[in-house]
Amino acid sequence: MVKPPEIEIRPANSADARTIAHLSGQLGYPTTIRQAESRLDAILGSKSHAVFAAYLDDQVVGWVHVFLAQRIESEPFAELGGLVVAESHRRHGIGRRLLARAEEWSVDCGTAKLRVRVRVRYGRDEARTFYQNLGFTLEKEQGVFDKSW
Repeated sequence: MVKPPEIEIRPANSADARTIAHLSGQLGYPTTIRQAESRLDAILGSKSHAVFAAYLDDQVVGWVHVFLAQRIESEPFAELGGLVVAESHRRHGIGRRLLARAEEWSVDCGTAKLRVRVRVRYGRDEARTFYQNLGFTLEKEQGVFDKSW
């Protein structure tokens, strides 16, 4: 019987920016290495954010970004900024393990809820099923309005 590869989940670091940028593209958000470096440095410098990476033989094969959301109208909660596993490593429990680590961080921060936002359109059915299978319930569907400058 073949033993599955050892995956280690640990905090991401600046050296992971190249692979994080590549995986962001697989998530549907093309990102340059420079953008990933800048964003990752800002996030890693914040106590209200965390990025964990899944490593296989010291290579990043997935990542999750989780942050604390503060609102006037509700108690603080944690929210996923993103979660992606390399296409070549999906369906091996890596996403589940990354999500579990994000949940652990959320509990350690004193929150009682973890929220994830999934696009309703553009073929995100697989992501919706993934989260629902892990105990998330659909609370609402809403439009997102942006104003750019």
